Amino acid sequence: MYFSMGHMMWNLPLPDFFDGNHIGIALMQMILAAIVMIINKKFFVSGFKSLLHLAPNMDTLVAMGSAVSFSWSTLILFKMTGDALLGNDGALRADMNNLYFEAAAMIVTLITVGKMLEAMSKGKTTDALKSLMKLAPKQATVIRENSEEAVIPIDEISVGDTFVVRPGENIPVDGIITEGNTAVDESALTGESIPIDKSCGDKISAATLNQSGFIKAKATRVGEDTTLSQIIQMVSDAAATKAPIAKIADRISGFFVPSVLIIAAIVTVIWLLTGAELGYSLARGISVLVISCPCALGLATPVAIMVGNGKGAKNGILFKTAEALEETGRMQIVALDKTGTITEGKPVVTDIIPFGDIKEKDLLKLAFSLEVKSEHPLAKAIVKKGNELGLNPVEISDFQVVSGNGLIGKHEGQQLYGGNLKFISQFAEVDEKINIADQLSEEGKTCLYFAKDDMTLGIIAVSDIIKEDSIKAISQLKDMGLKVVMLTGDNKKTANSIASKAGVDRVIAEVLPDGKDLMIQELKKLGKVAMVGDGINDAPALTRADIGIAIGAGSDVAIDAADVVLMNSKLTDVTAALRLSLGTVKNIHENLFWAFIYNVILIPVAAGAYVHLTGWTMNPMLGAAAMSLSSFCVVTNALRLNMFNLYDDNSNLNRKKQTIILLMKRRFIKWKKQ
Repeated sequence: MYFSMGHMMWNLPLPDFFDGNHIGIALMQMILAAIVMIINKKFFVSGFKSLLHLAPNMDTLVAMGSAVSFSWSTLILFKMTGDALLGNDGALRADMNNLYFEAAAMIVTLITVGKMLEAMSKGKTTDALKSLMKLAPKQATVIRENSEEAVIPIDEISVGDTFVVRPGENIPVDGIITEGNTAVDESALTGESIPIDKSCGDKISAATLNQSGFIKAKATRVGEDTTLSQIIQMVSDAAATKAPIAKIADRISGFFVPSVLIIAAIVTVIWLLTGAELGYSLARGISVLVISCPCALGLATPVAIMVGNGKGAKNGILFKTAEALEETGRMQIVALDKTGTITEGKPVVTDIIPFGDIKEKDLLKLAFSLEVKSEHPLAKAIVKKGNELGLNPVEISDFQVVSGNGLIGKHEGQQLYGGNLKFISQFAEVDEKINIADQLSEEGKTCLYFAKDDMTLGIIAVSDIIKEDSIKAISQLKDMGLKVVMLTGDNKKTANSIASKAGVDRVIAEVLPDGKDLMIQELKKLGKVAMVGDGINDAPALTRADIGIAIGAGSDVAIDAADVVLMNSKLTDVTAALRLSLGTVKNIHENLFWAFIYNVILIPVAAGAYVHLTGWTMNPMLGAAAMSLSSFCVVTNALRLNMFNLYDDNSNLNRKKQTIILLMKRRFIKWKKQ
């Protein structure tokens, strides 16, 4: 740049040897340009190799633009040498204006600088993943057989080992507390800033911070099986997948480069036909080559997806695939499981009502003996009550779980049953105190019936409170234009009581797991459906829905079946996931718009289409700078997602979906009344 333009534009000094020495100046430009091009030879190797394989890419455009500029300038240098030998000083000075050595060098230089800025920006998109990796402790303090503590590398800890964690230390692996009480900061995994109280029997996760107490714990998951490792893997896998919208951009990019090569050739020929000099015509064609930017199209989607996934991970919202991140915001109906999703999933026994001569304690003991083998949240309420009263379970043989219905077992030759009214009615008469059961159901309590052979023993009522944020979350979903449906295996009276308090649009009660699956199929006829659940019996419905969302406190089966995993058990994270999806898709659209509009406007400018109207023309060097800037702008725009507020109640990203839902309203209401 200094040798080619400095002395002409800004009167910058040159060594005496070059003063008036046009051939010397041109030779120096060629040598310096060649050095720059050799340093950046990767563009030429990649670009021409792709061209030979008939798969031209962005490097092809850069390489051809730079190579043509250099080759043309070299020819002009030979012509200048001839003019000098002939003493044609006028032609010699005129030829200086046809040299493009500086363009050949600056094209690859500016593209390299642009790629460096782009790489720096893209590096920020993986900050969330890097910060998660840094959280993993390198060592763990374990207790050996002689009760002595030993500090070992994290890779050497095994499932079943007992480890200790002192205040201020990060928990090394997933485990269950066996001794001590503490408060654990889980914000790194869940985004929840308030520490969680933990005591004996509670689960703890790797990389969370032990804030207050000294605890001992038994390792349950180590290495790649820990919650932290699974989150890192999930975020990494999602970044490696392609969103549907990205495939469209890929197809466009596929024919974009060949089209640009053809356009550049046509532009050069047209200018030649209009009588322009060969140098000027080539400059227009070269400008078209280097200003065209397929990389902006290619970056528009993956960078936004990467940033969106990172933003979600920081807030405990994990999208398993890029498609899940794109599609979640397009849901029109949200189906919610009741227990553990709308409610806390930690029910307590409220009423014990024995029938006939049965005593309360005997009824509870038999129920306790059956339920102690079950993982259902309602079973845990009875087990907890039994433990509080110091009951010892009796021996139960031939134990069976009838999914969605109840339990069967045998004690001393007698058949025992526990479950809902419909299930128990298959084996025993249920007449007595049925009115009491109706009253309990209307209060939002779940009635569990127990029977021995053909005799009903009584009812145990269990109540589960609505989560603190459920009412707010359901209200937000409705404000966003979605219809909210509650699916539950509970009886209609209990379900309606919970639904009226929570504010859901429609209740579908007394459905078994396969029934939930069928109802999701019916709902899908009305629009795109998201299913939110946490239990094993939700897995079929989670799989059937357009988007399955698993509450993090739920079962591994539910999490495996879901497309989105919420590390927190907060229902407001469902609305946050929807907002993040909508925000990411909006960002992708902005990026694609910028990439398209950039090419639509600047390719004609580079071709010289506006020269006669405005006098605008573009040097190939400026084209290269504009190309680099376009990619940088796309990446920078994607990084704005890091400032996106997932929990903004006033978010107005969903207007289009609201319109769609309003158009469907009559159809939905008609089906609701059936």
